[in-house]
Amino acid sequence: MDQDFDIGIISSNVQLSTMMRAALEAGKEIMKVYDQDFKVEQKDDKSPLTEADKKANDIINSFLVPTEIPIISEENKQIENEVRKHWNRCWIVDPVDGTKEFIKRNGEFTVNIAMVDNGVPQFGVIYVPAVKALYFGDVKNQIAFKSVVSSHDATIEEVCSEAVELQPKKVESDTVEVVGSRSHMNQETLDYIEEIKSNGKNVEIVSKGSSLKFCLVAEGNADVYPRFAPTMEWDTAAGQAICKAVGIEVISKETNKPLLYNKENLLNPWFLVSR
Repeated sequence: MDQDFDIGIISSNVQLSTMMRAALEAGKEIMKVYDQDFKVEQKDDKSPLTEADKKANDIINSFLVPTEIPIISEENKQIENEVRKHWNRCWIVDPVDGTKEFIKRNGEFTVNIAMVDNGVPQFGVIYVPAVKALYFGDVKNQIAFKSVVSSHDATIEEVCSEAVELQPKKVESDTVEVVGSRSHMNQETLDYIEEIKSNGKNVEIVSKGSSLKFCLVAEGNADVYPRFAPTMEWDTAAGQAICKAVGIEVISKETNKPLLYNKENLLNPWFLVSR
């Protein structure tokens, strides 16, 4: 498919354009906090929270609330399933995915925004504010792109002019590049790696924080991402949309089917990201 045609589809899509603008604006505010001293609070589940999470969430809400599509966000008050189960469509948002990476100041944190239709991701946007890299995918049209922009204030037209289509790996080699989390390399993951080695393959670990792990597989810089540790829906929905748009599945270890969203319990099962 001609890339100019692909970009035309993207830039004319109101929902995806709204997601991209929200992510860029949130990223701009996040970096203002990142570049100064900031306080770290603890939420009830002991996970860290910064001013950046709150400010980014407010900005994203300001873009998404007017669409009148309900929002599931890590930083919004969680809505009971009795209400959510009637939603056919919703946004799923993580204003700062990788708050631990943000606190460490290693740049590996993202803004995640996804649109989900009947539990299935349709659009995904992941923004990496520290390097101004925007990943975005459209599942229906089977296209996804990465755009590195010069400013958080970039227009959608500027984003699209810098966009490069994502191409996952197509050829198998003797070395399997496995994405590992900086914070969650547990025994189950190590056992999975040993299983690959037992099949005669070499293994190279590619370590990244946040939803960047999905992006590595989608853009061909890794083969597989095993996640055998807890995640929430807002950690994965945008990454799953981007991966699915380039033919990569995010498969639940419980059901052996793609992860679903707006579930009664927003906690994900373990999963595997691969072709």
